[in-house]
Order: sequence, then C-alpha cells, then structure tokens
Amino acid sequence: MPAERRADDELRDEGWARLLAAARRRLERTGGAIDGDIGLAGASEAERRTVIGITGRYRSETAKRLTVPLSDLDGYLHDRYGTGLLATLGLLHGPVRDRPAERADEEARRELALKSAHSSRLAGQGWFAAWLEQVAADGTLTRLVRRGDAPLLDAAVRVLERLPGSPDPFPSDQSRLPPHPIGVLPLPVLAEWATGDTKALVSGTPLEQLVLRALAQRTGGSSAVPRDRAGRRALWDSAGAIADDLASQVLVLNIGAEGDTVVCDWLRDAADFGIPFRLTLHQLATDPVVPAARTIFVCENPAVLRAAAGEAQDTGAALVCTEGIPSAACHKLLGDAVRAGARLYWRADFDWVGLRITADAVARHGARPWRMTAADYTAALGEGESTPLAGPPTASPWDPELARVMRESGSTVMEERLLPVLLSDLTR
Repeated sequence: MPAERRADDELRDEGWARLLAAARRRLERTGGAIDGDIGLAGASEAERRTVIGITGRYRSETAKRLTVPLSDLDGYLHDRYGTGLLATLGLLHGPVRDRPAERADEEARRELALKSAHSSRLAGQGWFAAWLEQVAADGTLTRLVRRGDAPLLDAAVRVLERLPGSPDPFPSDQSRLPPHPIGVLPLPVLAEWATGDTKALVSGTPLEQLVLRALAQRTGGSSAVPRDRAGRRALWDSAGAIADDLASQVLVLNIGAEGDTVVCDWLRDAADFGIPFRLTLHQLATDPVVPAARTIFVCENPAVLRAAAGEAQDTGAALVCTEGIPSAACHKLLGDAVRAGARLYWRADFDWVGLRITADAVARHGARPWRMTAADYTAALGEGESTPLAGPPTASPWDPELARVMRESGSTVMEERLLPVLLSDLTR
C-alpha cells in the first residue's frame, strides 16, 4: 500500500484526530513554525497510545494532560509516512493557513482602502470622516476585505462625491446621460456614473447600505439606516438622488407661482383659497415653477402649516413645510425661489437634527433662521415638559449660544410649542 494511502487511513483513526487538529491550530497561529508543544486534556486510551508511540515515553492512564513537542510529531510522521507535519496536514485537510501573514495582508488591504477613501475631496467634512471611522471600527471594512469586496468602499465614495451638492459632482462628459432636473439625480444614473452599473444602488445591495450609512451620518449625525423602504427612500431624497420622483413631495401653503403651466394654475388657485397643496418632484421637473412670493417661511412640522392654514389666510403668508429632513422636491422648489429673488426664513425643531437641517439651509440656500436663537429656545423651554435630546450634538453657526444652551439643558423643544409666536409672525 502506498505511504500516502496508508497515512490517510491510519491518521483518521480516533487516536489522531484531536492531536492533529491541535497541531494545525498551533501552526496556523505561528505561521507554520515547528516548535513548542501541543497538549490533550482528558485523553482517551487511543490518544494515550498514539502519544506514547510518537514520543517513545510511557504516559500513565491517570495523566490529566498529555503533551507532545511539535518537533517529535514532525519527525515521527516523516519517519513513518515519508511526509512531515505540514505536508501531512495538507494531504489530510488542505494546506495549513498562515494566519499572521493573512492578518498582515488583511490589514494592508484595510489601510489601502481607507487611504484611498481619505483622499476624497469630501475628506474635510466632519460627517464623512465620522462615517469612515465607524465603518472601520465596527468590522464593516474588515468583512468587505475578507469577502474580496474592499472596492465597494471606493465605489461608495464615488457615489457620495457625485451627489448633487457635493463639490464638482458631475463628470466632464455628460453627453451620453439622460437629462435630469438641476440638483436632482435619478438613482440609476448616479449608479452608472459612479460604478458603471445602473443596478449597483438597488435596495438591499451592500453598496446601497454603505452609502445610506454615510447619508444618515450627514443628515442626522448617526450612521443608523432606516429599515423601512420609505425611510431609506427619504435618505436618498434628502441627498437629491431620486428613486421615485412622484414619492418626493413638498407641502406648501400660499405659494403662488409665476408661469403659464397647469401646475402654476393649481398653485395660484390653492393660494387664492388658502388651501395646503402638495407638489411632487415630477411636477416641479416637468413644469417649471417659480414661486411668486418674495418672502417664504419654512417650518419642519405639518402641524404648524395646518394651524397657519386656519389663521393666516388673510395675509397670504407663504409657508413651506419640510416634514422632517427636506426632500429633493423641497430643495428644488426653494432653490428655484431663491434664484428668482425670494428670501427664506427657516426653522426646525430644537433638537440636534433640527440644527443640522437649519445649518444646511443657511449654507445651501442662504436662508435666515426664523425663531431659532438661544433666547427663543430658552423661552419655549420654560413653557412645558420636554423630552431628552438624543443623538450626537452639533453646532448652530448662526447663533453659537443656541447649541451651548441646548447641551446644558439636554432638552428637546418641538416647534409646535412655538405656535403662537410663529403664527404671529405669519399674520403680522
């Protein structure tokens, strides 16, 4: 019988299984070094006889642990079967892995992926750095590297760089791409630009998850991604990347429009009767809408707009409700309004997300904060009980004192508590 076949048969006996498994673990930890000992606790009779045969030394039946030098095991296998320990293990169960080398290679690929990501033009932005730090710290990047998917991090960075509002988001050659409304990008187009695959950002893909974590960090200071489809779509929408231009909507009141289109007629009729109206991104992209109002107030919660619809009809004060994080439809409408000469007065809840929303509006649209000062917050705080502030703190660049006072109090104030003073502003 050939030595290989004899070794294969004999070394699969009960007396060898645990011993060879222990040897493989030790060699994989040490990069294949044939030194040191391995041991068996609670050895069976077959294992005891095997150890005695390898070492040539008697071991008592009462011994609690049997040890075998790896060099003895290597020599025994070579003398008996013509193959040393490493070769024998390779024949039985495949090559012995070099774990230290694998870890070093894995770490090198992790560092290369992070270095490439940190070279992005977005690297100076806090949310981007926080996203990369989280991806590296929670094991996401390690899992990508082990699966051979490290290039997905680069692809995610390219997607983020090409989002509307990012520095230089559009490639130089756009001639082959379908038309799209300014500041709005269909997801398949974004996916094709960034990866060459129009389906790369389909819901549920690893790339989509990576990008949405970054968008959640950017909009809410946390990388937690909504589980429901509507929440995930809203994240894309907030970044100007649209999966459905009918689902992206904005709620308005008294927003008359200049223009000769059907949508403009609807808006004028709704404004004449003080009726709240919903605009879709599809409508805004199909029929250009330029709001007639020169001053537009912006709130976060529909309750404010609903109250204004009942009390502000006579004044015709123009009001837009973001309903949380502004949608692409909201940004499109307000961006067009600002370009036409309108001035925005913007507010949100007194929480960390509300501060981020307002800061973005100031930076993106040149909006002026509306009742969003430390004094406004302190006055509203004294009007009732409040829930604790949640999530990572942020700054309030238009009034640094506001963020400081909010940190000290640790309390959220929803904008509904300011209804009387907000309605007063609208009806003044």
